[in-house]
Amino acid sequence: MATGPEEFNDETGASGDGAQERGEQPQDSTGEPGVPPEGAGLDQELEEILAQASVDLDSLPLEEQVTLLKASLIAAQKAAAENLDAAQRARAEMVNYRRRTDEERIANSKYANSRLIANVLPVLEELELGVRHAEGQQQDPSAEANGSLLEGIKLIQRKLTGVLESEGVRVIEAVGLMFNPLEHEAVGTEESATVEPGYITQIVRPGFRLHDRVISPVQVMVAKAPAKEQE
Repeated sequence: MATGPEEFNDETGASGDGAQERGEQPQDSTGEPGVPPEGAGLDQELEEILAQASVDLDSLPLEEQVTLLKASLIAAQKAAAENLDAAQRARAEMVNYRRRTDEERIANSKYANSRLIANVLPVLEELELGVRHAEGQQQDPSAEANGSLLEGIKLIQRKLTGVLESEGVRVIEAVGLMFNPLEHEAVGTEESATVEPGYITQIVRPGFRLHDRVISPVQVMVAKAPAKEQE
C-alpha cells in the first residue's frame, strides 16, 4: 500500500526528533559541533552589554544596568578630569604669556630712549667741565666780563639736567662709597690716610643710570694705603 505525504512527513519529523532524543549536538555550517569561543567570560559579556546599551538600556536586568552606568560614569569622570587639566594648563600658559609680554612692553617703554640719552650725556658732561673751568677763572679780574656767560651756561646745564631727570636719568653716587665694578670704573688709585683702601676718593667723569640700568659708569679714583703703612 502506498504511503501518503502525510505519513512521509511524520516519519521525517520522527527521524529529527529521534536525533535530538539520542543527544546528538547540532552542527554548524562547517559540520563541526557548536563550541563556545575561547576566552569567553565576563569581559565579553560586558562588551555585549555595552553594545546593547545604546539600543535599549531598559531591557537589561537591573544589576547589568547598574554595572553599565557605573562604567559610563567612570569614563565620563576620567574625560572630565582630562579636559579640566588641559584647560588649567592652557590658562596657566596664557597667564604666563601675558605676564611676559607686559614685562617686555614695560621694559621697552622704559629704555626706548636709552640711545638718545646716551648721546646727550656727553653734552652735559662738557657743560659741567666748562662750568668748572669758568669758575676757576673767576678769580682773575680780567675774566669778570665772562660772568654773564657762565650764568648762561649754568642755566642750560640745569635745564638739560631737568629734562634727563624727567626721563628717569639719575647721577651715580661715588665719592665716599666702596668701589663697585657694576657702577664704577677705576681709572687710577691714590694714597690716602683718611679714606680706607678700596673706597672712592674723587670722580673723574660722572656716570648715569637710566631707571635701574647703568648706561654710563662713573670714572673714579680709588684710595689705597700710604706707602709707609704698606711697608
